[in-house]
Amino acid sequence: MSLQSDLEHITFQEHELTLPRFTAEVAWDLGSRLRQLAHERKLAVVIDVRRIGQPLFYAALEGTTPDNVDWVRRKNNVVERFHTSSYAAGIKEKIKGHSLIETQGLSLTDYATHGGAFPLRVAGAGIVGIATVSGLPMRADHELVIEALCALLGRDYSELKLPAE
Repeated sequence: MSLQSDLEHITFQEHELTLPRFTAEVAWDLGSRLRQLAHERKLAVVIDVRRIGQPLFYAALEGTTPDNVDWVRRKNNVVERFHTSSYAAGIKEKIKGHSLIETQGLSLTDYATHGGAFPLRVAGAGIVGIATVSGLPMRADHELVIEALCALLGRDYSELKLPAE
């Protein structure tokens, strides 16, 4: 696995996992799928699904802390600003060898380029929301969102998941 390979795969995920529409009901369905996966696997995660600027689903499973809540906020800020997943933004930093502080003058207290926040795109409208998970290693946070989106859209997760490390 290379960083460039993961970045190319994430770009493919972002293109392929486009929603036909995004409503409060769709957000609840996606959030519920994420929560069910996390609950079944006994994962200590915080889950946040939102329209830009409007929370629509939130869950904090047993074992999470207020720190996870802040990670969600910081990851969401990355997606809102750069219109790409927080994991892709972090990979781009690593490839370039520069952080957001250096290239954009952004504070680490407000932005986290760690996996787990994924842009929710609607066909013909662009990015309208974000699905975020915090509590696992960053690649696993990212992949949990991808798995739930695949289930929601009736896509085969095995075709869209990141290659094994």
